Amino acid sequence: MTHSAGTDRNDLERTLHRQEHVLSRSQALACGMTRDALRHRIRPGGPWQRILPGVYLTVTGTPTRVQNEVAAVLYAGTGSVITGLAALRRQGIRVPEESVTSVLIPAGRVRASQGLVSIWPTTRMPERICYEGAVQFALPTRAVADSARELTSFRDVRAVVADTVQRGLCRVDGLGEELRQGPVRNSAWLRRALAEVSDGIRSVAEADLRDLIIKARLPVPMFNARLYLGPAFLAAVDAWWPQAGVAVEVDSREWHLSPADWDHTLRRGRRLSARGVIVLHVTPGQLRTQPTAVLADIRRALAAGRSPATRAIRALPAAG
Repeated sequence: MTHSAGTDRNDLERTLHRQEHVLSRSQALACGMTRDALRHRIRPGGPWQRILPGVYLTVTGTPTRVQNEVAAVLYAGTGSVITGLAALRRQGIRVPEESVTSVLIPAGRVRASQGLVSIWPTTRMPERICYEGAVQFALPTRAVADSARELTSFRDVRAVVADTVQRGLCRVDGLGEELRQGPVRNSAWLRRALAEVSDGIRSVAEADLRDLIIKARLPVPMFNARLYLGPAFLAAVDAWWPQAGVAVEVDSREWHLSPADWDHTLRRGRRLSARGVIVLHVTPGQLRTQPTAVLADIRRALAAGRSPATRAIRALPAAG
């Protein structure tokens, strides 16, 4: 890279290194670059390219996701915070692909959404945030609430809420407080997903099971029930009918982090069966493609009655 006379090369290079080779107009000028030199670099066919108004990528090629996020923060201005899907992705949460980065800015600041950045003015700027390089992003609870307003299907909202709660990144009560404090507009899907999680739902597959049971008008079980024999913990099951001693497990490798976890699930099923519990195993695919067969199996199990051995089992609801 060539430099104009008077440019503080060290300062410029440090800034570019910290910001993934993304630079704002004000930063370039603050480093001593002249307006003519800047215009020369961003000319058609020049070495720099404009990502957003007043924000440039100082290398050739297509900007990466991280570079677009840095550009979004620089465009939004000091104190801006990435939220929604982009913030959740930075925290390792599985989210749908989305090319637009949502950024919170203080209410009263004038910024228009542009191309790859969606600007969200708010009177509720997060008090605590995460930092990674040149990017500031919201903690999971706020990011989940905001992502529910970005997503275009309830199933995706349900998946994000269930995933963050299952991983322990959000608490049910924290999401509920965020829901109460946030805008009512576009909050219906978050409210619905939170109601499911409050009932014990911890994954999309479990939510599909819940929908199937309710639509079929079967007795509603305890979801994610924790079963005990006296003071000793026996197992946690996805659905539990205490009157019949029936448990349903939704088996999916997606929700088990290792083969050892998968083997543990199978051993748990054998342990429950040994105590007289009727354990039905279904897969997410069967819930979607064979709902009639799944319901028939559940009905037969419920009709089979309760083994005397299960009377000693007590159940507690899922921990929130």
